[in-house]
Amino acid sequence: MSLPQSVKDRLKENHNITLNAETPVSGGSINSACRINTNRGDLFLKWNPNAPTDFFEKEAEGLKLLRSAETALRIPETIAVENSGDGLPGFLVMEFIQSGRSGDSAEFGAELARLHQTKADEFGLNSDNYIGSLPQCNQRHSEWESFFSEERIKPQLKMAINSGKMDQTALKAWSRITSKLDQLLPKTEPSLVHGDLWSGNYLFDIDGVAVLIDPAVYYGHPEMDLAFSKMFGGFSAEFYRGYESVLPLERGFDNRVPIYNLYPLLVHVNLFGGHYISQANGVLNRFS
Repeated sequence: MSLPQSVKDRLKENHNITLNAETPVSGGSINSACRINTNRGDLFLKWNPNAPTDFFEKEAEGLKLLRSAETALRIPETIAVENSGDGLPGFLVMEFIQSGRSGDSAEFGAELARLHQTKADEFGLNSDNYIGSLPQCNQRHSEWESFFSEERIKPQLKMAINSGKMDQTALKAWSRITSKLDQLLPKTEPSLVHGDLWSGNYLFDIDGVAVLIDPAVYYGHPEMDLAFSKMFGGFSAEFYRGYESVLPLERGFDNRVPIYNLYPLLVHVNLFGGHYISQANGVLNRFS
């Protein structure tokens, strides 16, 4: 899809960015994206005519929060962001980062652990945001178990039930699991997490530095990011060794991964349906 003229006009009028050329970029299933050559050099732009009004604003806020942790992870700088409305698409302009062939996976893991050392007083965030194209609830909780159940699992379960993808037995199974979450999940302080850490949401730049993109940030359990990283095959062994060189995992983490990943599984149920439904039901049945 070519860049709409309305986006070009708003870039020039509101942000003094003039386009010389555009090159489509593939990858995401939610937004359209391109590399743009401008009077300010090469930039990365993504847009969506159907996104929620504040969709790109929340992404920009998430990137800013990740940058504020001041780790060695590279977080793209936001150049311009506009919400959708009045028939106009929302868009986000960031610095263009050229990807490299490889990087230091151990250092990536260690820096993620340092990101997780950024703490807060409560689980959640001061506003809701999005995971993929779905709303993500971030109401604050003092306990991880209640946040995980009330703000992560239950909203997605109810969405799946309301759409007919799952039925009430799934919610009943989760209620049984909830009663023993404090035994299943270790205690932790609220840590800043990326929130959507799969292989499509990071890259290495030409200097081999890990770059995080497309965040769904909140203050949660650091094991959530690590579990998510295993959702589609996992990262390299060096990544996990690097992480544990800074923050060793508590015993039994691999047994907890399916519980944590029930959240992204349910997100995929609501976005795509299909085999994700049986996978989600399998986790619910296994632990209830």
